[in-house]
Amino acid sequence: MSKTYNLFISHSWNYSDNYDSLVSLLDNGSYFKYKNFSVPKNDPIHNASNDKELYDAIKRKVNSCHVVIILAGVYSSYSKWINKEIIIANKEFLVPKPIIAIEPYASERTSKIVKDNADRIVKWNSNSLIRAIRELG
Repeated sequence: MSKTYNLFISHSWNYSDNYDSLVSLLDNGSYFKYKNFSVPKNDPIHNASNDKELYDAIKRKVNSCHVVIILAGVYSSYSKWINKEIIIANKEFLVPKPIIAIEPYASERTSKIVKDNADRIVKWNSNSLIRAIRELG
């Protein structure tokens, strides 16, 4: 029986097409099972009434995960929440959660902040992403 990987996929709702494409990459992986703990646009954390509650809700989701995946598009450098998710993964747990930065397909510019905090940087490719998840998770 193969392992099911719990994943938190950090992303910007303004770039939800990238998120959807990334989920498709994972869905198309051979012999790969995962559970998605991210916060998609169509299912936000409704009970968070302020930033502290949202931070705590995201922290609870990340706590259950083997790996945090962050899209390393240049927009990530300017996202308050992606930066907070990096802090959560790196600082909030006794053992930090591994971060995989995935460079968007055909991107010329990427986020230095995300890549500087990543345990692994991969290209937009199902095999390399799944290999990194298996190695780090």
